[in-house]
Amino acid sequence: MKRYVLLSLLLSGLVANAQQYPTDYFRSPLNIALYLAGNFGECRPNHFHSGIDIKTNGQENLPVYAAADGYVSRIKMEPGGFGHGIYITHPNGYTTLYAHLNNFMPELQRYVKAEQYKKQNWEVDLSLSPDQFPVKKGQQIAWSGNTGASTAPHLHFEIRNTKSEHPLNPLLFGFDVKDNIAPIPLTVGVYNMNESIYEQTPKVIGLKKKGDAYTLADTVMVNSKLAGVSVNINDFMNGSNNSLNYYTADIYLDSVLQGRITLDDIGYDETRYMHAFVDYKTKKLTGNWMQNMFQLPNNRLDHIYNWSNPNNGKLDIADGQSHKVNILFADAFYNKTTVSLYLKHSGIDSTSPCNATLFKANEANHYKHPNVRIELDDKALYDDVCFQFDNNTDVSAYSEKFSLDKSYVPVHTSFKVNIKPNRSIGFDSRDKIAMVYSDGKEETGKAAKYEDGGFYVASFRNFGDYRLVMDTEPPVIKSLQKNGASLAKAQRITFKATDAVTSVKKFSGVLDGKWICLEQHGDLFFYTFDEHCSKGKHTLVFTATDENNNKQTLNYTFIR
Repeated sequence: MKRYVLLSLLLSGLVANAQQYPTDYFRSPLNIALYLAGNFGECRPNHFHSGIDIKTNGQENLPVYAAADGYVSRIKMEPGGFGHGIYITHPNGYTTLYAHLNNFMPELQRYVKAEQYKKQNWEVDLSLSPDQFPVKKGQQIAWSGNTGASTAPHLHFEIRNTKSEHPLNPLLFGFDVKDNIAPIPLTVGVYNMNESIYEQTPKVIGLKKKGDAYTLADTVMVNSKLAGVSVNINDFMNGSNNSLNYYTADIYLDSVLQGRITLDDIGYDETRYMHAFVDYKTKKLTGNWMQNMFQLPNNRLDHIYNWSNPNNGKLDIADGQSHKVNILFADAFYNKTTVSLYLKHSGIDSTSPCNATLFKANEANHYKHPNVRIELDDKALYDDVCFQFDNNTDVSAYSEKFSLDKSYVPVHTSFKVNIKPNRSIGFDSRDKIAMVYSDGKEETGKAAKYEDGGFYVASFRNFGDYRLVMDTEPPVIKSLQKNGASLAKAQRITFKATDAVTSVKKFSGVLDGKWICLEQHGDLFFYTFDEHCSKGKHTLVFTATDENNNKQTLNYTFIR
């Protein structure tokens, strides 16, 4: 009977949440059956997924339709992110986004192209008035594609609150998506809440299905009076093998509701809190998304949590008795799963002393060394950090290599890294210094600015290894077509431009002395033939410049 009551409460809560959104207002943006490759609130590197990714059967150029009456209020073209995106504002207080598109309908395409040539910039972010491009529900607006930070053809679709601009969970709006598969938990993690999440290794234990629940065989002993639980959990939908995320999680301790987590509204200014929503250290070290059923001290994404527990989801097991924890997960279609385990205080309260510099969450922190310094604001850290520092000689660099804690400790806000070089740098070379960050696997370089006092400064959002290097090499440009080739049957010219230290900051194409619109996709840059290129022999000058203003130019001749 008790279990029935809990499930009834869950269901009633889900229905209440769903009823606040109109379920018959929007139509599907595609005229095919809806199968999802990604859902709202899914954990992605550095962010929550903000919409649904609709599969397009591995194809590009499917017609994309307006989900409801409204007007095109924004068009954005960018090399990463959403690629080619259209925003439609609707009179009911919502805005829909259609992203990773290939092309827009001809009238829209002409408008965008005219603005690009006016600004002499392919990358544009255009705001439109209600009378420029009104649309009707079901009117075609574009063709699907694979542009921006997309790894396979699909349509990214969002519904946003127009006023707040917060993305909302589209699956609460009544779209015809088939799903009768409950979430599947894989492992559970148990934490000592005396310790920072970054200064411990959780007990991660595999779950086994027993009846309707996923359980642990044995009681978990915890060396603290407050315990935390995380769960690695996947959700699936009919017709798709893509791993998705849950919608709600209700946490119970001895049948008493501790709180609920609801993934229905996450703003773009909040999306980096995904780092606090999960055990980021475990993700970095093992690859597993352990999702926290408690709120870290400086996780300010408060509105997805509804706690009756005074400790924000940390469970009180101080009395030394065995305590039952039930976590009821549900997806947006009310498919439910229960995780059940027992926790017990071991009678020992263990803490590890910090033998370095203690950085407190919720406070501004700084570290100063004669040759390096950093300053973090009070939003930077989600939990306390025992900040570890080291420095080593790097004969190839223009400074020592400074290890600023571990890359598995996430940082929410940008911070300036100030490094003093260990060799003389002439005045004329100051603008050729780059700062290189490494997480032990990959490196990222940025132009560093010289400041009084002899330090070079750049902004980052990660702990790890830093050093200064001299960057005088321009980008490397290659044409993917043979110089002088006949391109009468081709649709485009493509160049590849890469930089060894930083990245390509700006690029341009000049055709027979006149600027043309080149498009960027990652390290590929291409010109699609249009009215600006007539038949005959032509010279296209492609220029790429990196962050340290090293410039490379390639003259390419062809016959059209």
